[in-house]
Amino acid sequence: QVQLVESGGGLVQPGGSLRLSCAASGIMLSINAMGWYRQAPGKQRDLVATITSGGNTNLADSVKGRFTISRDNAKNMVDLQMNSLKPEDTAVYYCYADVRVAYGTSAYNGQYWGQGTQVTVSS
Repeated sequence: QVQLVESGGGLVQPGGSLRLSCAASGIMLSINAMGWYRQAPGKQRDLVATITSGGNTNLADSVKGRFTISRDNAKNMVDLQMNSLKPEDTAVYYCYADVRVAYGTSAYNGQYWGQGTQVTVSS
């Protein structure tokens, strides 16, 4: 069983910063991509940023220049540094991981999600 546990959400004023962290645990052969998605009330879940095991990153246009994603492969952790936060960044942020998992004598890639952490940007 793979689990993702997020931390670091909260309330911040516009222009402020927050750092989200996510730790993956469980029996895993390897972790491919990790990342963050967000979902605002009444909207679909959207990609914020992803990072591969090799360090290649992909960020949504709306956060480029403000957010940075990083990863510690040894600790199975991914962080999202969010600067210059705007009210429109308010959402529940979900950690995501694409994990290679053993299954009997074979293996498969499974997609896993954290429970979500609330980020509220408001004055």
